[in-house]
Amino acid sequence: MRYKTTIDGTVYGFADLKDLLAKATPERSGDQLAGVAAEGPVERLAAQMALADLPLKAFLAEALIPVETDEVSRLIMERHDKAAFAPISSLTVGEFREWLLRAETAQRQLEAVTFGLTPEMVAAVSKIMRLQDLISVASKREVVTRFRSTIGLKGRLSTRNQPNHPTDDSHGIAASAIDGLLMGSGDAVIGVNPATDTADDYIRIVSLLDELRARLSIPTQTCCLGHVTTAMKAIAAKAPVDLVFQSIAGSQKANEGFGVSLSLLKEAHEAVRSLGRGAIDASLMYFETGQGAALSADANFGVDQQTMEARAYAVAREFSPLLVNTVVGFIGPEYLFNGKQIIRAGLEDHFCGKLLGLPMGVDVCYTNHADADQEDMDALLTLLCAANVNFVITVPGADDVMLNYQSLAHHDAVYCRETLKRPPAPEFERWLLDIGLIDGAGRLLEAPPKLAGYLADARLLGA
Repeated sequence: MRYKTTIDGTVYGFADLKDLLAKATPERSGDQLAGVAAEGPVERLAAQMALADLPLKAFLAEALIPVETDEVSRLIMERHDKAAFAPISSLTVGEFREWLLRAETAQRQLEAVTFGLTPEMVAAVSKIMRLQDLISVASKREVVTRFRSTIGLKGRLSTRNQPNHPTDDSHGIAASAIDGLLMGSGDAVIGVNPATDTADDYIRIVSLLDELRARLSIPTQTCCLGHVTTAMKAIAAKAPVDLVFQSIAGSQKANEGFGVSLSLLKEAHEAVRSLGRGAIDASLMYFETGQGAALSADANFGVDQQTMEARAYAVAREFSPLLVNTVVGFIGPEYLFNGKQIIRAGLEDHFCGKLLGLPMGVDVCYTNHADADQEDMDALLTLLCAANVNFVITVPGADDVMLNYQSLAHHDAVYCRETLKRPPAPEFERWLLDIGLIDGAGRLLEAPPKLAGYLADARLLGA
């Protein structure tokens, strides 16, 4: 056993770094399903104690997945910045936690060490942190991205307006998008998960969304969340593609399961930039992740699901994305069993993404067969606002009629604006004021004087 600790005279040993990280992870059903979880709370505590004493340098000496066979592992090692790591290189994981929580460790210090951190380091420290620790540190880290709106400014909360439709009907998508806009949702992106994945449908959807955006002069961006290869076909046809979307994971094999590689993502990034739809420095990629994705593809290699999730963030930050979000409860109770596990996972993912320099959002969600409900989502949303999350996803009535899972409602965005005092992106906030949808205090108005004209204009869409 390479790593050991003693509790009340009992010695607990852990075979390697992979085993230590897995056993130190707070309880979750996915690790139990994978057979890597601690046997109980005492072994978990022993692993956390051993992990706290582990030097951060150990993560540079032992790859969880061999670099010879995994391009994500190679990317992590190649992108590690020794100079950025130097200020914290002498610390253990436990000392790193204390450094993160110090009052004098603020935005400047966190930003300076970003590329000195590996996903495994941030996953490790998250495992020995309480929820309030994850919130406290993440709230200090501001990651700002820009396209037509500025996302991630401290004290603000952006939203993705998700107008999905079971058959990708244009009238249904347009109506749902307008429904979200009436509630002030959509400053991060108006993004549709298509029920199909053909180039023709993709082009129709992005054209519809772009016409809606242009006619209503909305300072936001639009996206069809089809596969990256479908997006590239649409780009080749000169369709109005603002953002290229792709689901990603933390190993080469898992990404191959999604039908992508680092080289393909690079090609897509270059293709969308060639359209010139944003400023030269605009961020043009949108990635989604989720704990359990690698395990569900039999591509976790014995690594716990939260560490695998953090490794996906190394892939994301390679392309300077506008948006990244974990779809925290979407895969199901096999991976995150109940509301408690979903809440913990959402805060872990946000924390790890922010430390790695990503514009992190969360799809606050659960499946209908999970032991969770909307009150759990209320709690997670409120905690994420305290943690300075960049954006969340909202749908009509919190019920996604195409993907068949429970998310946040557009009304929840109103709660965040009015009760938690989290206004949207400044450009979008000015637009809401200009059309009379909110008042000067950010409160939603029932009968905005200018809105009737905008909606009449929206009816001219070729939906």
